[in-house]
Amino acid sequence: MAAPATSPPAPSNLKRIVAASLVGTTIEWYDFFLYGSAAALVFNKLFFPESDPLVGTLLSFLTYAVGFAARPFGALVFGHYGDRLGRKKLLVLSLLMMGGATFAIGLLPTHATVGAAAPVLLTVLRLVQGFALGGEWGGAVLLVSEHGDAERRGFWASWPQTGAPAGQLLATGVLSALTALMSESAFGAWGWRIPFLLSGVLVIIGLWIRLSVDESPVFKAAMAQAEERRSAAGTAEKMPLVAVLRHHWRDVLIAMGARMAENISYYVITAFVLVYATTAADLSKQTALNAVLIASAVHFAVIPMWGALSDRVGRKPVYLVGAVGVGLWTFPFFALIDTRNFGSLLLAVTVGLFFHGAMYAPQAAFFSEMFATRMRYSGASIGAQFSSVAAGAPAPLIATALLADFDSSVPISLYVIAAALITVLAVGCAKETRHRDLTDIEGAAAVPDASGALPADARTV
Repeated sequence: MAAPATSPPAPSNLKRIVAASLVGTTIEWYDFFLYGSAAALVFNKLFFPESDPLVGTLLSFLTYAVGFAARPFGALVFGHYGDRLGRKKLLVLSLLMMGGATFAIGLLPTHATVGAAAPVLLTVLRLVQGFALGGEWGGAVLLVSEHGDAERRGFWASWPQTGAPAGQLLATGVLSALTALMSESAFGAWGWRIPFLLSGVLVIIGLWIRLSVDESPVFKAAMAQAEERRSAAGTAEKMPLVAVLRHHWRDVLIAMGARMAENISYYVITAFVLVYATTAADLSKQTALNAVLIASAVHFAVIPMWGALSDRVGRKPVYLVGAVGVGLWTFPFFALIDTRNFGSLLLAVTVGLFFHGAMYAPQAAFFSEMFATRMRYSGASIGAQFSSVAAGAPAPLIATALLADFDSSVPISLYVIAAALITVLAVGCAKETRHRDLTDIEGAAAVPDASGALPADARTV
């Protein structure tokens, strides 16, 4: 049965959809990155004051990693209901959960007030953050990918990806301004709470914008077709997760491998760098924050450029440039920081994020194009978020532990290079996807064989 035709949205409507996804992802990443920056700068003293400074940082990053552990569960739950109920409803819920948890962190008592209960409460709220973010990414990029035109899908779908550097920019900018305007004692006593409480205002703005957009027309067409099929056959539809693991397990593994270098390099460049620059290189917190702040602005600008390039040359070539780039850059990255010069630090972080953008920009369209409509939210979310447990979650923790054990950046560089090799292998095994039509909900590849089985790459509803 052919899918109902869906016409592309008017340019003004598409821009509103892109804006809604971008604002939402910016707020969610602001919340997530704010925690990472605070973990590197103040949480070790506020919630783990009885530990050695570097051990306290390790414990602080451990609570940071807990958020990643919750992301796969968020991907499973949000993916399932996003493929059943729609992208929009779940995106509103994820925004409320993330914003509420972040606001609550700003109200938390510290170890000095309630003792061991403080890090426990912090960990619980971090779990809520991770669960919400695990469902946010897939829905945000799918809403744009399924609305946009196929010829420029890489460009339009890359805009929600800019929510990561925009959130990083906002979080780092707020922290940088506060540390510049306040004394270290005042910031440690109460100033750190301000950016977390600010999340409440941002969530209200994000909800107002996100509620104004329409559901994906591709998803609505798939829902209508699936309902007709259920009525005709009289059988229940398989769970999206079961369909993904049966027909798209190879794509899930490719997506997981593709994220290794992207995820690990990003958290080394933006989170661990705050630890390395302030301890090994003996630079001030303000200097490190300013470098990440400026580099994040460049990162924001280059992501749509890489996305547009992926529409011209393909998702794979652009992605591979980024993976090889971060692998080659890792030794110069630390060598530049070791000069203890702000200009060198800025160059190190900026070039690192430039190459990271080459992976992150086409990722939204690349992963969306791998999966069929009625399992796309589940497939893209599972592939993206399950890898984060092995990649981004322990990256600052592993990097900090390697620094503590070896007192050298060389093992950390080898760690990033190993991740880059995994990503090159995974992307090299993938099929180029930029010509796939997301509105072709059920193509010829979905025709079952004589045994009733579907091909592994079937594009089924």
